[in-house]
Amino acid sequence: MTEQAGEAVPAAQRGSWTSFLKSIASFSGDLSSLTAPPFILSPVSLTEFPAYWCERPELFAAIADAKTAEDRSLAVLRWFISTLKGQYTSRNESMGSEKKPLNPVLGELFYGYWPDKDGRGRTNLLVEQVSHHPPVTAYVIENKTKGVKLVGHNAQKTSFSSGSIMVRQVGHAILTVAPPGGRKDEYLITLPRLRIDGLWYGSPYVELAENSYVVGGGYISSIEYKGRGYFSGKSHTFKAITTPDSSAFASSSKPIPTGREHITEGTWHEESKFTKTGVEFHNVHGPKEEVTVIGGVSGGEMGEFETRNLWSAVAKGIKEGDYEAASREKSKIENDQRQRRKDEQAAGTTWPFKHFNRLESDPIYEELAKVVKLTPPVEDIYEFQENWPPTFSA
Repeated sequence: MTEQAGEAVPAAQRGSWTSFLKSIASFSGDLSSLTAPPFILSPVSLTEFPAYWCERPELFAAIADAKTAEDRSLAVLRWFISTLKGQYTSRNESMGSEKKPLNPVLGELFYGYWPDKDGRGRTNLLVEQVSHHPPVTAYVIENKTKGVKLVGHNAQKTSFSSGSIMVRQVGHAILTVAPPGGRKDEYLITLPRLRIDGLWYGSPYVELAENSYVVGGGYISSIEYKGRGYFSGKSHTFKAITTPDSSAFASSSKPIPTGREHITEGTWHEESKFTKTGVEFHNVHGPKEEVTVIGGVSGGEMGEFETRNLWSAVAKGIKEGDYEAASREKSKIENDQRQRRKDEQAAGTTWPFKHFNRLESDPIYEELAKVVKLTPPVEDIYEFQENWPPTFSA
């Protein structure tokens, strides 16, 4: 690393940014516990990030309309690939670079929905922060009309290597598709690893790395991610191979489909095609749909721990460039949380979850993980209690 921070770093912040990078390079623990300089902070809490799963709700709903297991598996893959742009490049477009999201407090909540359009049905979103250290976010997205439901959780383990931040995403999601009058399928979705580059210049961006999987419904989709290297390559590229899962047909009278391998390639933040035919597979150049945020308290108000209410003063300071105010308000929230944990420890109590129950293992994960020999073979799960706030039925 050089000793001169890049031009993207505000002049007044270059000293603190250089010091921050040096502390990252020498830090041996999980980087999520480090405090980043205010200019690199996002005004958005990590609790809002599950909304990126459904910025194209028409693709989420369309999974239920697929007529065959093969078409449904490809519909799941198309929807999943189409979520990656929002999850991993949208801050570069809206804020100029990747920003560090606000670290949610334990019990933080976020509620929203995407309205019914053209008969696709309404899609609801519920998010709860179920751990602060390490940060673990549990979420459910459901379109009851179509019978499509996603339940998952996500945590991050971060480290520093060769000038980049490496992020191992911990957790998984289970997609259940059970349309009225149709068959029920369950899909395991694993999460890609991240590499955050461009740090020294103060303009971080995300590249996806290694592999992730979509397994279920009698098919396996293996997704390989590649990005721009130091000397070659193109940013944000992927290659997905979808094949029948022979084990799913072993106990069935149906023959294993033959010659039905599908290969799709392209850039996950733009578009891709079927390799053999050149037919378009996914395209995210069109407009996305932002989630409509609602309060969870009866009457539609936002409670104390709802994201937009809790972080409003911090977000205002960041957006207006008043980093002193943002830092001051952020410290108030953090100090309040520390005191709450001390009080709980003194009373011998723990913070109760509002919408989820933690279970040591997920039987659906265990069954489907065997198909592609995932490690670890067992993962915990946050089971949704099916207790949507009353405002969702209003």
